[in-house]
Amino acid sequence: MIVYDRLWKTLKEKGISQYKLINEFQISPGQLTRLRKNESVTTHTIDVLCSILDCDIHDIMEYKSNHRKK
Repeated sequence: MIVYDRLWKTLKEKGISQYKLINEFQISPGQLTRLRKNESVTTHTIDVLCSILDCDIHDIMEYKSNHRKK
């Protein structure tokens, strides 16, 4: 499962609010909702966020296995 917990931390570190993403960078509120819910988004959205935040993919998303370890 891909999770976007790191995105919110990176936004805070860079001083960029969700309001700014929407109003200055034209990220749709729907995309932010999908990210908050860890739902799928396009690679274009990931690319745009990395560009805005001047960061790498691992700074905004990570893979977490759904399998439990025994």
